[in-house]
Amino acid sequence: MDRRTFLRNAGVALGLPFLDCMRGSALAAGPVTSLPKRLCTIYFPYGASVPAEDHEDRNWGWFPVREGNSFRYTTVMESLNPLRKYVSVIGGLSHPTGRGIGGHDTGDIFLTGASFSGANFRNTVSFDQIAAAKYGDLTRFSSLALSSDGGIGMPTRSKTLSFTSSGQPIPGLDKPQQIFDRLFGDGGGTIEETRRRLGTEASMLDLVMDQSKSLRSKLGKNDKQKYDEYLSSVRDIEQRVVRSQHWLDIPKAEVDGSGLDLAVSTDAPLEYIRTMYDLMYLAFQTDSTRIATYMLSAMNGNTSNQFSKALGLGTQHELAHGAGKPGGFPRQGQWNQCLAEHLAHFLQRLADTPEGEGCMLDNTMVLCGTSNSRTHNNHNYPLILAGGANMGMKHGQFLSFNDGDDDKDKPMSNLLFTMLNRMGVSDTGFSDSTGDLSELYG
Repeated sequence: MDRRTFLRNAGVALGLPFLDCMRGSALAAGPVTSLPKRLCTIYFPYGASVPAEDHEDRNWGWFPVREGNSFRYTTVMESLNPLRKYVSVIGGLSHPTGRGIGGHDTGDIFLTGASFSGANFRNTVSFDQIAAAKYGDLTRFSSLALSSDGGIGMPTRSKTLSFTSSGQPIPGLDKPQQIFDRLFGDGGGTIEETRRRLGTEASMLDLVMDQSKSLRSKLGKNDKQKYDEYLSSVRDIEQRVVRSQHWLDIPKAEVDGSGLDLAVSTDAPLEYIRTMYDLMYLAFQTDSTRIATYMLSAMNGNTSNQFSKALGLGTQHELAHGAGKPGGFPRQGQWNQCLAEHLAHFLQRLADTPEGEGCMLDNTMVLCGTSNSRTHNNHNYPLILAGGANMGMKHGQFLSFNDGDDDKDKPMSNLLFTMLNRMGVSDTGFSDSTGDLSELYG
């Protein structure tokens, strides 16, 4: 049964996971292909604790310790032990376009692999939006962009991970109550009032697009480029209006938010991060969206850079610069340990939620990481990939693709392409990818 048909027939909005009855006759053709495919990416800045393998503080490093043909998690990652079969730790990847730029500039291209060139840098589409273009019409929200700092920031200092097909940043939502209301609130007013408002907005957008045709022909080359960027934003709004009209008669899921601290702010960062993860879980569990990004902290984020102070440590930037100095790796490692614990909480909720013959994590790929290694070094990204068993992903691995030599990093886009390929989105590559990473599936 189609989800929308189910909701109409039930006459109410149900906060339920993806039900077996929604798979219908497709189950006979294979339960894996009939289940939802989800994608989630979490980013944090300023690298991670990456001491040398023979360093006395090696156990405070992000990357596991190799033991023969196996490995053990360090103190930083020990919260992932119960989830070992769902998780791979990855090193030796980086964006070639980011290796020669400033250490603070790489957050913008984490999911795009775009090349910074000249003063008029324009980003390119992020890989989550490639997936949203494929699966976004199946859910009320094509994607969900979250950010602890909120908004879009500025070029080289972005506060969002998501970029449209024209490279425009998608504003990151940062207020838990606002996010909850958008996902599950009624928006205020009756359905008819909302229908009239959307109709008015659609008419205004039509007028803007009609007038733009004659205006564009009168502009110079540079102004045409700027005007095209503006029109691209108008088209994005137009698509959102159309989507809102399409879903207007379909009730939103009813979710009890009493167990969430929706009033929490970044003044209580640990509680705030937990709530943001819980909101992503609910968005997936109710099938409100299947694509989500969360910029947990932004490069030079005025607020989120302070998060590590909640543990009695310095700012994330200070921790990055202090790594390698006496006591530096354990201090940065404590912050990374906190990040791993929050990720483990999110992954465990997905793993504990039944779906089909397995769990939600089997149908959800989760990528977490950063675009520096040690002290703003734009090589050897510390990464974690989890989930996606029903898309062929295999885990319980520690994979390093550069043999300890940063100059031999493989393109990060190879990983992004592999994930898109496993989702059935792309078999031709992504950005500057040179192939897939077959070690991750089988």
